[in-house]
Amino acid sequence: MATFLMRSGAFRLTSLSLHSSTSHLSFLQRSFSGLCRRPLRSSTPGVCADSKVMLKEMDFSELDKWVLSHGFRSGQAMMLWKCLYGNNTWALSNDELEGLNKDFRKMIDENASLKALTVKDVIKASDGTRKILFSLEDGSVIETVVIPCDRGRTTVCVSSQVGCAMNCQFCYTGRMGLRKHLSTAEIVEQAIHARRLFTSEFGSITNVVFMGMGEPLHNIDNVIKAAAIMVDDKGLHFSPRKVTISTSGLVPQLKRFLRESNCALAVSLNATTDEVRNWIMPVNRKYNLSVLLQTLREELQFKHRHKVLFEYVMLVGVNDSLDDAKRLIQLVQGIPCKINLISFNPHKGSLFKPTPEEKMIEFRNVLVEAGCVVFLRLSRGDDQMAACGQLGEPGDYRVPLLRAPQQFQTALL
Repeated sequence: MATFLMRSGAFRLTSLSLHSSTSHLSFLQRSFSGLCRRPLRSSTPGVCADSKVMLKEMDFSELDKWVLSHGFRSGQAMMLWKCLYGNNTWALSNDELEGLNKDFRKMIDENASLKALTVKDVIKASDGTRKILFSLEDGSVIETVVIPCDRGRTTVCVSSQVGCAMNCQFCYTGRMGLRKHLSTAEIVEQAIHARRLFTSEFGSITNVVFMGMGEPLHNIDNVIKAAAIMVDDKGLHFSPRKVTISTSGLVPQLKRFLRESNCALAVSLNATTDEVRNWIMPVNRKYNLSVLLQTLREELQFKHRHKVLFEYVMLVGVNDSLDDAKRLIQLVQGIPCKINLISFNPHKGSLFKPTPEEKMIEFRNVLVEAGCVVFLRLSRGDDQMAACGQLGEPGDYRVPLLRAPQQFQTALL
């Protein structure tokens, strides 16, 4: 039997421990080398200059194993977890690890990092929406939006990538191209900073939407893990129904998400024909409307009381006709869903124009009369480039726009 010694509230292995125990600890310590922070300018995940692990890269089972690998007990892992995510602490530094004993805090300080993001700026829009600019360790900048609501709901819109590879023609982020995937820690910490910065002003941050920069399911491993931390009842404790992951329609990843996560799903649809969607959402050339929608019909059979949210950005003369409304009704048949009609938010270089509100209402009424559940989503934060489709800064290089089909070129004049 291994011999243990109680020291400062922690169980530490003594030199009398069996060789097998020491080997086990060494194995556990080696197993966490892949959770290190990345070095500056490095494209190699999990390797960092100071060889410290990033705590927010781990789910609780990984954190527990890491704590055990340093000779401390599981109860202290839970105390650390609650310092990171629960008890309204949301620790970003060792000084904020309240309630942990001296030896445990020293070990954490020597072997781990608590902070993945640095707040660069906070911009306030005229409607009260806030846009937070975060600096990453390699100098990249991402944007997160906090949207207060009069009805007691405050939503944080998080990013999952720097830039985006999908090249949706109505989205400013898409002009950046894909620069990098965000780590689990970089995603989770956006919600943590939102709570730290705005809980006293807005009250509880109740909702999370993965609708910021990037295609979430293109970074599916880190997104699923980050969402799981967000809904952990001893973690950030968001309701799974109030954490929504959006996708442009990556079908294999969508299947995986529906099978592995209990969070909500939103699908950015935005067109009722393959011709239009091939143009404004090039992902449709690989996973067309028929494939995407049939996948949803099949997968949602196994998700009890689960409704997908279809997002539909309305573009004048492109996808906002009454014929489009009628086709949309047919497309969503057999899929438990809600539909969000979204006003297009202009940005530099875009040729699209937003559909007037009265026409959006007319479009909505056609859907409602057919029995669809429909919401009009008005712009929030658009005067500070904080609204849907406005995030990011392409800089000097911008992904070229695609040529519009002949019949839509007049709509872009």
